[in-house]
Amino acid sequence: MPPASSAPRWRAGYALGATRLHALVRPAKAGRLAALGCELVQGDLADRYVVQAHLEQVDALVHAAGVYRVGVAPADRQPMWAANVDGTESVLAAAKARGVGKVVYVSSVIVLGNTCGDIVHETHTSMREFTSYYEETKHRAHEVARRFAAAGLPCVTVLPGAVYGPGDPSQVGDVVERFRLHRLPMMPFPDLGLTFVHRDDVAAGVLLALDAGRPGAEYILGGEIATMRDVVETVARLTGRTAPTRRLPTGVLKAVAPVAPVLGRLTGLPRNVREIVSSSDRVTFWVTDRKARRELGYSPRSLEDGLRDTSAGR
Repeated sequence: MPPASSAPRWRAGYALGATRLHALVRPAKAGRLAALGCELVQGDLADRYVVQAHLEQVDALVHAAGVYRVGVAPADRQPMWAANVDGTESVLAAAKARGVGKVVYVSSVIVLGNTCGDIVHETHTSMREFTSYYEETKHRAHEVARRFAAAGLPCVTVLPGAVYGPGDPSQVGDVVERFRLHRLPMMPFPDLGLTFVHRDDVAAGVLLALDAGRPGAEYILGGEIATMRDVVETVARLTGRTAPTRRLPTGVLKAVAPVAPVLGRLTGLPRNVREIVSSSDRVTFWVTDRKARRELGYSPRSLEDGLRDTSAGR
């Protein structure tokens, strides 16, 4: 964010007004940001010197770029590591070299690991194996952000829950969309537990972190704790329909896992079905956002209100 005046202006009230917003983008992802009035800069996260050059006279930085996919085959993992881990290292190093006044790094509650039915906070440490390669890369990137904060970078880290909203391209959004289109005869992983947060509440939380977040602090941006069954039943109630009562047997997915790379080309299944199972079967990512509410004034909407907006915005 280049300054609109000689004084730093990263406060939430300015971010939507006088402040000029620059976005580092890839051309394929740039259209909607341009429509919102962002000044676009084409570049690559991996090129630290290019990033550093574009941080000249920048007051504040939000680093939210990354690759999100679950079900990635081992042969396809390198781009995810490059974006999530190496990209974070590159961007934060450039911000430190340029003396950027405030940084918000967008992590994920997934770095806290499978909570096994518990509701945890920012200091929770998981002793279990990673449920997915995505979880591992976000965990390593989170460690990078902590290292830079400890070295003096004025970095605040926010950890959103499972983000949803109009146009949601995630696997959660896919389940909701398939139900909306009458293509969900059985529920996959109905007991998968997530902390659901509307995309607009995440954006508001990032601005609050820029405004009032303490450098070095971490804040969970949650919303409502629920299961995938709760989500589909809520959408069913909002649309006057009946939610599916049968669940897709996990054993079926495990059985097809060895041939998923072949079936994927025909059915749309991810190439690594085993990872889908390990990150979804009897797994919870349940967290409390009490700290963000108390220190930042964060106030997310309910899941029902968010899903109503999601359904209306499709």
